[in-house]
Amino acid sequence: MLDCLSIIQRYYTPGNDDYRVLVHHSRQVADLAVALAQRLISNHIPVDIEFVEEAAMLHDIGMCKTDAPGIHCHGTEPYILHGILGRKMLDAMGLYRHGRVCERHTGSGITAAEIVARDLPIAPPRDLLPESLEEKLVCYADKFFSKSHPDEPARSIERARQSLSKFGEDTIARFDEMTALFGDPANLKG
Repeated sequence: MLDCLSIIQRYYTPGNDDYRVLVHHSRQVADLAVALAQRLISNHIPVDIEFVEEAAMLHDIGMCKTDAPGIHCHGTEPYILHGILGRKMLDAMGLYRHGRVCERHTGSGITAAEIVARDLPIAPPRDLLPESLEEKLVCYADKFFSKSHPDEPARSIERARQSLSKFGEDTIARFDEMTALFGDPANLKG
C-alpha cells in the first residue's frame, strides 16, 4: 500500500488549512469508495480495493496549484484543471494509474464536446471520462462530499444529482449510470 500521506506532504504542509481540507475530503471519499468496492466484491465482481483507496486519497492532490480560496488553495490555475494538474504530479512519480483517476474524476467525467461547448480551459479538448471500475468508483464516491462544507453529512443521491445538474443532462446521465452500477451509498450496511 502506498503511503499516500507522504505523497500529499510533498505538496501540502500538515496542519495548514489546505492540507486539512484535502486529507479530510480524501478520507471521506476513500472510505465510501472502499465500502462500495467491498459491496461489489461480495457480489463476486473483482475490484482492486487497495488501488481504489490509494487513488481516492490522491484524486484531488492537484488542487494546491489552483486558485480556489474557498478551500484554502492559492495557486494560479483555474480549479477545473485540478485533476489534470494532479495527473501531471502523480505521473512525475510514476503513479500513472493513479494519475488517470485524478484526470477523470471531475463531475461525472467530461467529454471533449463538453469542453468545447462550455469553453473550458482544457487543451487539447479530449474525453476525460472514468473508464475502469476503479476510476468510476472514485469518481462516484467523490460526488457525495463537499470540500467547501466538510462538516456536512454525505449527500443523498438526489443532492449529488442536483450539484451536477448545472453541467447538463449528459453529466447527470453518466452519474445515473454509476448509481445503477454501484447503488445508493445510503444503503451500505454500517
